[in-house]
Amino acid sequence: MHLQGFGFVRVFRTVSNDLGMTEEKRKELERRGWGIEVYHRGLKQCCGVEKAQVRKAVSILRHLLLALRAFLRLEVYRLRTGVSWYEAKLAILREAIRAYLANPLYVLYLTA
Repeated sequence: MHLQGFGFVRVFRTVSNDLGMTEEKRKELERRGWGIEVYHRGLKQCCGVEKAQVRKAVSILRHLLLALRAFLRLEVYRLRTGVSWYEAKLAILREAIRAYLANPLYVLYLTA
């Protein structure tokens, strides 16, 4: 199908009325579906994938790709260390704030 601003994309449809499906197969599909939900939540909450304040398709795609790259780096770090996405993101933010406070580029002066 053609998606305005992106061109042609491939769309898939899953038929879920399999009457011969076993309970084990249903649970496996449910587990996979939940994994996809967790992935989407992490991508949105940790990498701000939906917060692109741009209009051009190229800019949107760049934002999406960079958000995916950031998420993959968080996931690899999680797998290697056991630190959650949220803890890793907070650690990065804390270190950036510490570095800035140690050597601020701008100082605000309040005048009365």
